[in-house]
Amino acid sequence: MTNNTDITIDYYNKEAKKFSDGTQTINFSALQDEFCSYIPPHGHILDLGCGAGRDSKAFISAGYKVTAMDGSEELCKVASDYIGQNVICSTFQDYEPTEMFDGIWACATLLHLSYDDIISVMTKLAKNLKINGCFYASFKYGDFSGLRNGRFFQNMTEEEFQKILEKIHGYSIISSKITSDVRPGRENEKWLNVFLKRI
Repeated sequence: MTNNTDITIDYYNKEAKKFSDGTQTINFSALQDEFCSYIPPHGHILDLGCGAGRDSKAFISAGYKVTAMDGSEELCKVASDYIGQNVICSTFQDYEPTEMFDGIWACATLLHLSYDDIISVMTKLAKNLKINGCFYASFKYGDFSGLRNGRFFQNMTEEEFQKILEKIHGYSIISSKITSDVRPGRENEKWLNVFLKRI
């Protein structure tokens, strides 16, 4: 586990309540619905970095089977209570699932990994995503890389993400789009959203 990962997880452990209060009930249905349109009914979704459990709860409520995991022990406790099932506590680098998933949801989570770790984790998880399964990932838009506000961030542009895909076998882009932050007062912050298909 890298020092940047330690720092980021420590932040979320200390700020779990504040983070939960700020994200748990935000309406994120537009991107959730698009993701679900690529997943068969009652399919199995991996919520990779579930945070406080907002998206896991939405998917469970929509009838999907969800495996939720996160690197923060405190957020895992919050999310477990919120979604009514156990949340796996692990870093992305150490996580070794044995199941096959119809979809992998990585909402604002891979952005806490270095460029090389993003490639490593996405390559590893390709073997756990069914053919034609969907992998969703979102990143703060731009070219910043480093520590900010107590966490490590790897921002991303379309061009940089294309370079990542060229180093990973097994994914093709379904669509990508830039959206505004849904949190009140942060509408000027932009996000890169990518929907990938396992090929």
